[in-house]
Amino acid sequence: MTNHVLTEKQQHLLVVRLNRLDRKNALTHDMYTAMGDALVQAEEDADIRCVLFTGSDDCFTAGNDLSDFAKGLPGAFEETPVGRFLMLLATASKPVAASVNGPAVGIGTTMLLHCDFVCAGTNTRFQMPFANLGLCPEGGSSLLLPTWIGRVRAAELLMLGGTFSADDANRLGLINRVCEPVETEATARQFCQQIISQAPAAIRATKALLNRVPKDELLDTLKTEGALFAERLKSPEAAEAFKAFMEKRTPDYSSFS
Repeated sequence: MTNHVLTEKQQHLLVVRLNRLDRKNALTHDMYTAMGDALVQAEEDADIRCVLFTGSDDCFTAGNDLSDFAKGLPGAFEETPVGRFLMLLATASKPVAASVNGPAVGIGTTMLLHCDFVCAGTNTRFQMPFANLGLCPEGGSSLLLPTWIGRVRAAELLMLGGTFSADDANRLGLINRVCEPVETEATARQFCQQIISQAPAAIRATKALLNRVPKDELLDTLKTEGALFAERLKSPEAAEAFKAFMEKRTPDYSSFS
């Protein structure tokens, strides 16, 4: 168990709060386990009708804790804590919402592709810097982003790995609302309460229909990305990126081919 992920059932809503603010909510294997356990709880508890992922007014997550992930991912991706979490999120039968402020890096962005409602503060900075770190896309982003926003826009976000704002994300259709940071979670909770007031079986059926066509391809993509991601973690490029991160410098890929 970890106190870096706090879960609280509030009537029909399960709130999952990232709580490692001293490290900008950088995600460890233990945190992924707790997040996956929360999704299992939501599936098994008939009283829970919606899940809300949130952080603080200043931070959602800076992505994976590199000191944790530099050690690699043992075993099949879907059996690792991060792989299990992503598979559970992608197959969740109940609505999932997210309240996002500050940094939303790597999986802090890609996990939102599996949420049904996303509210982001004006201070949010999304980023998918996988290639910058010698890695590859994860979370189904290599399938979902080209489908939703077009290949060239997806290539820009995934290959160049730059930051983009909440307004950019809203324009691309990746989030539902842009809010003042102090209002983000309250706005997301309004979405959740609207969902909770609806007929629960009808909502689950609607979500299942929305996800029906890409589901098999998405699960296959998650596994393919995950396997390559695990390989990339062992690559010399990733080693250089992680070393540069620790030394607070820009990675030097000039000697790689």
